[in-house]
Amino acid sequence: MSVAPATVPGMPSDTAVQPSFEELGTPLRDVTFVVVDLETTGGRVADSWITEIGAVKVRGGEVLGELQSLVNPGRPVPAFVARLTGITTAMVATAPPLELVLPSFLEFARDAVLVAHNAPFDVGFLRDACERLGYDWPGYRVVDTVPLARRVVTRDEAPNHKLSTLAALFRARVTPEHRALADARATVDVLHALLERLAPLGVTHLEDLATAADPVPADVRRKRTLADGLPEAPGVYLFRGPGDEVLYVGTSTNIRRRVRSYFTASEKRARITEMLRIAHAVTPVVCATALEAQVRELRLITEHAPRYNRRSKHPERATWVRLTDEPYPRLSVVRDVRHGAEHIGPFTSRRTALAAVEALHDAFALRQCTARLARVSKVAGSPCALAGMGRCSAPCTVTAAPDEAYDDVARAARVALTGDPRRVVEPLAARVGLLASQERFEEAGRVTERLRAFLRAAARAQRLQPVSRCAELVAARPTGAGGWELVVVKHGRLAGTAVTGPHEDPLPVVDALRATAEAVAPPVAPAPACHPEEADLVLDWLEQPGVRLVHVSDPWSWPVRSAAAHVDLARVRAEVGAEPSGQPGDGAGGEGGQVGRHADTMAAC
Repeated sequence: MSVAPATVPGMPSDTAVQPSFEELGTPLRDVTFVVVDLETTGGRVADSWITEIGAVKVRGGEVLGELQSLVNPGRPVPAFVARLTGITTAMVATAPPLELVLPSFLEFARDAVLVAHNAPFDVGFLRDACERLGYDWPGYRVVDTVPLARRVVTRDEAPNHKLSTLAALFRARVTPEHRALADARATVDVLHALLERLAPLGVTHLEDLATAADPVPADVRRKRTLADGLPEAPGVYLFRGPGDEVLYVGTSTNIRRRVRSYFTASEKRARITEMLRIAHAVTPVVCATALEAQVRELRLITEHAPRYNRRSKHPERATWVRLTDEPYPRLSVVRDVRHGAEHIGPFTSRRTALAAVEALHDAFALRQCTARLARVSKVAGSPCALAGMGRCSAPCTVTAAPDEAYDDVARAARVALTGDPRRVVEPLAARVGLLASQERFEEAGRVTERLRAFLRAAARAQRLQPVSRCAELVAARPTGAGGWELVVVKHGRLAGTAVTGPHEDPLPVVDALRATAEAVAPPVAPAPACHPEEADLVLDWLEQPGVRLVHVSDPWSWPVRSAAAHVDLARVRAEVGAEPSGQPGDGAGGEGGQVGRHADTMAAC
């Protein structure tokens, strides 16, 4: 067997290395198979019992041993089963019970790969037997010869894929006769014949056999060697095209295993199959932690904008809703965040941002005109139609003194954006209830979508704002091996990470990490100094149980009565009409409660 040379990460690109068979997987000739067949009193596990077990152990085409035993089911064998198998009640009356036979089979099949024709039937009975008798199921790898036969035996060769039909086609040395050992021997010959047919298709290792029945195009399956030599470690992988351009970026806890999975039937995305056809190489980037891998994936997608990645490629297209810094503020959908104004977001689309604006306009009589108005106009303007509908206090008409009524409206809108959103939730929830009672469900659905768009964006901005303002945050989480996973976060951006060993003092590592961490310029909050999704990943990590704050340069908390307490719209109608003190958002629930826990921790630091 010839193996194409591969490039090993960390070596010069022109250095060819011949992968070993161990890197490719386990050759089928080295795999020990135990081919098993059962006879039972019926076809259902729930009300049937095993009457005979037959098994043949083979490796490299050589028979290593056989096991056969009748089993006393403890009840009569049905007449139709006796006619089919020849096993009668009298034959099994003196046979050993299953509790004596099963341990022998489990020992016989230890460390082997189970093979059966229509494996779900036989394996189902064996698993049930282990459960009833108190044995742990060994977790065998299982190979079913039926789907393998469907892959390589056409209808022109055989009318069906029954064991007797295949045994005749491949001229098996034993004819199946519905007796366990004979059928197992026939299945051995069928298995070897199927493996001979699968070898030209590239199925030469146990790992290939696990997906041999997958309907994967041949040109795609041949490229599975791109996974050869990749590290079995967490990190990021980059599929590259003929010009070394990045086609796709992904992340996994096991790079090699994940890349191999692209060449199996579990990958059903047409665009990924198209990508695999033009991919020439895979570049791995090993990462110390899963968080680092997720962040690196996001940054690489942003940097290269691979054509086969659909998410996170254009952070500059994210939109925000701003309450402008004007004498008479208004709502505006913008691309950037500026000092001196309140923002919510970011939104994934302009349509969602406009829905949130509509929700705010439903709750507050903010002006919707785009003209810049003076605090006191010299000449009164003409009120618009919204003023006539009572949805705007028309500050453009004020000439004598500032419009204090509009100031109250703007102040309430500012509180809803940055803190308690009840002034938006209550009127819109009441409207949803009214529309639903009138069976105007489509309108109620549109109002609900607007409310949801606002709440999600407000909750996200309130979550991002404190971490965006924090100049430096150092946190630690215990690893399963007894060490610590350490991170340095600056203005929401992952600036450094490290992992310590089980007996290593983490404090010197923390000092070194802080000294060598990336320098990050402060952003305009609530926008973080990175892709918003990166800040979300960092916050998700920080909010996990067991995370400890080592150092915080600035307060990290957000209001208990925040939008996060209202995002669950299933509770909106229950909140309608409730007194402010009885609002579910008054407690430190949901995300607010999680932040409150960290805020208490920071106060103690």
